[in-house]
Amino acid sequence: MNNTRLLTALTLAGALAASAVAAPLSFDFKDPKGVNAIQFSLDSLLEPIAGTASGITGTVTFDPAAPNATTGTITVAADSLIVPNDSMTEHMHGAGWIDVATHPIITFTINQLSDVTPAGRGLKATAHGTFTLKGVSKDLAVPVTVTHLPDALGARTRPENKGDLLVVRGEFTIERGEFGIKPGENEDKVASEIKLSLAIVGSAPKA
Repeated sequence: MNNTRLLTALTLAGALAASAVAAPLSFDFKDPKGVNAIQFSLDSLLEPIAGTASGITGTVTFDPAAPNATTGTITVAADSLIVPNDSMTEHMHGAGWIDVATHPIITFTINQLSDVTPAGRGLKATAHGTFTLKGVSKDLAVPVTVTHLPDALGARTRPENKGDLLVVRGEFTIERGEFGIKPGENEDKVASEIKLSLAIVGSAPKA
């Protein structure tokens, strides 16, 4: 093989190797440990309300070499939203509020990340996507921190489990009236703003 062909072969092999290393990873956010949860709060004048949602699933595709290209969907089972008061939880699930019977899932579909900057072991970014609640969809830009942890799956689950973890943290606020949840009503007891906070972990197993 002459020098030109050898150089071409080496360049191609290097490109293929780099491509394999930088391949996007698919992270499953259905947590086998049952720890993933989203917190929500409505800080009204008379009745500050705080609760959690635990029915989280979804898949996010993340490429460590190209984090801006991150895409995916996080899904929350609407009937997993609870508050400490059982009667209030039942009321919240009803047709007049989030209507879990008709709209059983809440989703955030991620189209891309922007403004990606290093932050400790992870990245700070803005996640651009579409948030859907009670059948109403709104485009949102959510500040997030994304931490990719290579080969950390075994440390979180069992040592024999090989794979990576992706930790996503973020906080944002929505107006319940914009999603058809009693707009303008009962604001002395149920705040118009809903604050959401998430810290969730996805896994990408390896053979």
